Parts: sequence; structure tokens; C-alpha cells
Amino acid sequence: MRKALIVVLSLFIVWAAPSVTSEPQTKAPTGYVVERDPDVAKNEPGPHDGGGPSTGYIFFEKVPDLKFSFRKRVLHRGAAIGYHLQKTDEVYYIIGGRGTMTINDHPFAVKRGDAILTRGGSSHGLVQKGATDLTIIISYQKE
Repeated sequence: MRKALIVVLSLFIVWAAPSVTSEPQTKAPTGYVVERDPDVAKNEPGPHDGGGPSTGYIFFEKVPDLKFSFRKRVLHRGAAIGYHLQKTDEVYYIIGGRGTMTINDHPFAVKRGDAILTRGGSSHGLVQKGATDLTIIISYQKE
């Protein structure tokens, strides 16, 4: 779990760095890729039939041989990630707002600064609460 959290936090630091332009994916000759929110943002309903308005960001989706997924999800007022079975370990890191997460039928409050590891074989969902958006970083190993 510690290793997964370190990976997520390291990627979060790269993601949170200020950007001054909105260029498409850039592959530098030194072997790194930069993607920015405006280039990957998609307005869509909450995933897994969660409903409500959300914005999804799938970073590095087209990078070959990347063994993990790195995403950001903004659950706007009234949105949710529907309750679903998780196939692989997945980390949720709350970077803003608050909500209620349910894992294996056990609901609990989450807020900025919380990191949640959902293990493969468990079921979970997340509901935005309050007046502000719930913003999360999600990372998991690709199958």
C-alpha cells in the first residue's frame, strides 16, 4: 500500500505543477510525457452508473506499455461513482471537497487529504457531499 501511495503522490506532484500553456500531449526526447487538464477533460455522468455531472481526466491513456492508469475525477454537486466490484487494487486520493465512500457496504466520510486503498475483490462507490466539488486522483494497475 505504501508503494502505491508513493506512486500516486509522486504523480500528483507532477500533475499539480503549474502549467502556462494548453498544448496536446508532449513527448520529450528525454523520455517523459506532459499532459494537461484541458487537453484530456471530458464532461460525463458519474462512472459505474453513479449519475450526476462529473468531469473525467484520463492521463497518459495513449502512452504505450504504461502498466498503470492515472486519472482525476471531479464529482460536481450531486454526482457519484456508482457502487461496483473492483478487479485490481485501486487508490483514491481526495484532493478537494468531501464525500461518502462505501466499501463492502460500510459507508464512511472522506475529505481532502484522505487516501483510500480499495483491494481487488472488494466493492465500493463514492458520493459527493456538500456545496463544493469532490476532486479525486485515482490510480490502479492495468489488467
